[in-house]
Amino acid sequence: MGLYVLKFGGTSVGSIDRIKHVAQLIGEQRDGGHDVVVAVSAMSGETDRLLGLAKAIDAAPPPRELDVLLATGEQVTIALLAMTLETMGYAARSYTGAQVTIRTDGVHGKARILAVDERRIRADLELGRVVVVAGFQGVDAAHNITTLGRGGSDTTAVALAAAMKADECKVFTDVDGVFTTDPRMVPEARRLQRVTFEEMLEMASLGAKVLQIRSVEFASKFGVPLRVLSTFGSNGGTLIAPEDGQEMETPLISGIAFNRDEAKITVLGVQDRPGIASSILEPVAAANIEVDMIVQNAGRDGSTDFTFTVHRSDFGKAMQVVEAVRGAIGAQQVIGDNRIAKISLVGVGMRSHAGIASKMFRALAIEGINILMISTSEIKISAVVDEKYLELGVRSLHSAFALEQDSNLSDESLQVN
Repeated sequence: MGLYVLKFGGTSVGSIDRIKHVAQLIGEQRDGGHDVVVAVSAMSGETDRLLGLAKAIDAAPPPRELDVLLATGEQVTIALLAMTLETMGYAARSYTGAQVTIRTDGVHGKARILAVDERRIRADLELGRVVVVAGFQGVDAAHNITTLGRGGSDTTAVALAAAMKADECKVFTDVDGVFTTDPRMVPEARRLQRVTFEEMLEMASLGAKVLQIRSVEFASKFGVPLRVLSTFGSNGGTLIAPEDGQEMETPLISGIAFNRDEAKITVLGVQDRPGIASSILEPVAAANIEVDMIVQNAGRDGSTDFTFTVHRSDFGKAMQVVEAVRGAIGAQQVIGDNRIAKISLVGVGMRSHAGIASKMFRALAIEGINILMISTSEIKISAVVDEKYLELGVRSLHSAFALEQDSNLSDESLQVN
């Protein structure tokens, strides 16, 4: 018999009927003889409602008090779920993050978990109880309530699984698992049986919304097997685990991630000299703007064009920052484009197969899609394209790499007809 940590998001516990359904799923695990620890989110829409109340009083609420308020959302859920389990004959005990204790740093709104004291949980499990823990929250060294940021309940669940050395952390959502790409864009997209931590980290960082990236980082660090599956379905979902060296073959491409929220800024005609990149990017970083892709092209006349991408919401601010330093760096012009998108191929199979990049570029060229920027890593190739070509690009690549099939292993699949 095993120990499982189950996580249920806001949609899964969005009503009393859904909480009863979740309790049934938990009961099935207990009936199977397993120990169960549950992490839950606030009911769907509750966090936004609480945030709206706070902003009705103060447009910029004090971070400490905002965390105190927002943490109550999960407290409602844990109590209702524990009550429901009790009515069904399953002994249950609920805990807030502070009661467990889940120790965090003191950064309100985006705290990081430092340690989990699992002693109270273990004591309850020994008594045959289901332990229900509030996700998204913890407590700092000064006993202040903290929250982990959006999607933080995923991180709570993984942290509990790591501390308890659970057999698996099962994240129940409103989707059936991790797909080769978004099924709403490509109906032929296929659910993956298994992906590696590396692949999931890339997908999450590139815009896939299935899991919060911090939870995947935590799981990878501590070797916690993650399984994503639907609260409302019956399939086995997708297992996210370390790369299995026993497998003789690995698919070339596991999936296609994409991100619409991209913008690019180009600084034209700056001197090609040491330090020019830092002269541009240091003010951007000081403005708390994250930079993604960077391309620098040197010309024959000793000048260079420097291009980088930022989140679309930071575009206006970033343009202002770069314009402010344009004169100091001797740039001719600063231009921007906030109507771009990024398409990325992800797969550990890239390590041992050549020709993937050329096939990707050829497939896009056939559709008349111009590539504006390119970025690569050991298991990823990203291309920035005009936003209007995003869906066409994703569909064409999904077809070109035959991701609708159970395997895309053949070297012949790298040939473009």
